[in-house]
Amino acid sequence: MRLKDKIAIVTGGARGIGQAISELFAKEGATVIILDLLPQGQKVADSINDAGRKAEYHQVSVTDKTAVEGVCKKVNDKYGKIDILINNAGITRDRTLEKMSEDEWDAVIDVNLKGVFICTQAVVPYMKVNKYGRIVSAASNVGLRGNFGQTNYAATKAGVIAMSKTWTMEFGKYGITANAIAPGFTMTDMVEKIPDEHFAKIKESIPLRTVAQPIDIAYGYLYLASDEARFVSGTCLTIDGGTSR
Repeated sequence: MRLKDKIAIVTGGARGIGQAISELFAKEGATVIILDLLPQGQKVADSINDAGRKAEYHQVSVTDKTAVEGVCKKVNDKYGKIDILINNAGITRDRTLEKMSEDEWDAVIDVNLKGVFICTQAVVPYMKVNKYGRIVSAASNVGLRGNFGQTNYAATKAGVIAMSKTWTMEFGKYGITANAIAPGFTMTDMVEKIPDEHFAKIKESIPLRTVAQPIDIAYGYLYLASDEARFVSGTCLTIDGGTSR
């Protein structure tokens, strides 16, 4: 097992890519700590435990600094370490720049960018003590190339990539790596709502002519969180079927 005895925090782990990451990490031997506002996170944790693996669910918003710090302390007190942080939680509030409200801008910045800042800041002190850590954060191919109607979302995802590169320099001497994953279109609840005719155009635009499943993205996280990637840091792994070629 590639993550045997590791303690992994996964934000946004209740559904979609986060759920796939949580389930895969548990299968690979990690104790998974799911942080999510959605109560279905408990069902994900229960399913993992019922399969003979290990998981916990904590109903926490990544924008709540006090709550995040409290959970991280509890996890470290209980297990004596935090090995892996997966910053996966994210939202969209799509609208063209001229129509985008300040509230829509702030909401996406708070979760997708500030949330990553809060969670990483809470976890790093524990990783430094143990001189080991894997931080992998959710970017997007939109953060590399932009996207119509996603000024706020694209800005956060580009910011995540830049923060990861910065953390590589700040924490590398403590044995901590920091990387990002840039998925393309993935079959999540959000994508499933796209009209059929538009979805067909999306598939046609992808060189592999198909849309990723959450597990396709989860395997990228598994690699960067494992010891196989011990010398990989400050990179952004694009998993989008060749769209950002």
